[in-house]
Amino acid sequence: MNRAGGVMGWDVGGAHLKAARVEADGVVSGVWQVPCPLWRGMDRLATALDRLLELAGTAAACHGITMTGEMTDLFSSREAGVNALAEAMRQRLQPAPVWFFAGAAGWLGGNDLGRAADRVASANWYATARLLASHIEDALLVDIGSTTTDIIPVRNGGVATDSQGDSDRLAAGELLYTGVVRTPAMALADQAPVAGRWLPVMAEHFATSADVYRVLGWLPEAADQHDSADGGPKTRAASRRRLARMVGRDVGELPEAAWSELAAWFAQAQLNRIERSLRQVLSQALPSADAPLVMAGAGAFLGPHLGARLRRPVLGFHRLLPDSAAEHADWCAPALAVGRLLMKDKPCA
Repeated sequence: MNRAGGVMGWDVGGAHLKAARVEADGVVSGVWQVPCPLWRGMDRLATALDRLLELAGTAAACHGITMTGEMTDLFSSREAGVNALAEAMRQRLQPAPVWFFAGAAGWLGGNDLGRAADRVASANWYATARLLASHIEDALLVDIGSTTTDIIPVRNGGVATDSQGDSDRLAAGELLYTGVVRTPAMALADQAPVAGRWLPVMAEHFATSADVYRVLGWLPEAADQHDSADGGPKTRAASRRRLARMVGRDVGELPEAAWSELAAWFAQAQLNRIERSLRQVLSQALPSADAPLVMAGAGAFLGPHLGARLRRPVLGFHRLLPDSAAEHADWCAPALAVGRLLMKDKPCA
């Protein structure tokens, strides 16, 4: 690759690879997301990386990388995952400088990872929150992705949490393994009301949260980039069929309205869980009463529902950042954040 102006920010996830290009003048010229099922092998990362470099066009002067993909069961440990992903990214992106985001510890070069792999692991939430804190004094960042939800308080222009790793964040309610695309429906509720009776939800991977929000008409089409639970089509009719199977029914046994009600039940169950964690985080952070929920991720469409429950204003992440007005930027917030932060911390254009 020939060196050129601008910075590329990368978020290497376990299910998607995301990127954002920030030009030398600070303008975000593009954001992209492609599927990258890392659990199927490192070759998936190579394919996704080639695709995004093709979409980005001109080579960047340097690259900032954050990741969560080290958590996939492809790797024997998180440290092994960080090192494997870091090496793969360096090999493909050199000779341009490659920097790895290590949360509060700042930036590390590839040769500096060593024992700091735990700082690089799953630090993408901190990048988003740090960038947000430079634009707003008090807020609650809510990044609802395909698989997980991050809840990060911002207070007095700083990231207001003492949590370090995923275990701390799970306990603090700041990390939930629930998202709007890949979460199995059986993880949303253990029972559901159907045709006047409470039915147990089957512990089988028959349907996902994507089916729930597709039936309700809430899911943006481009948000669902992976196979459905049964490998079938991604239509409302197919989603209703998959949801019916969760309660031991065939879709033709009841009218469409019944399956819409079932989808609404699953959606409310997920919203209840997210609200519970929001209130847990709020009880510790105690931001001002008018501090907004700042929504990011493919599930940002849930913002109005959560805002109504908490009686707080709701803003899209992209609306607080100049020169990044595209709503799709919300889906790639950590990639955009590491690009912007690298441009500020280590100018390399």
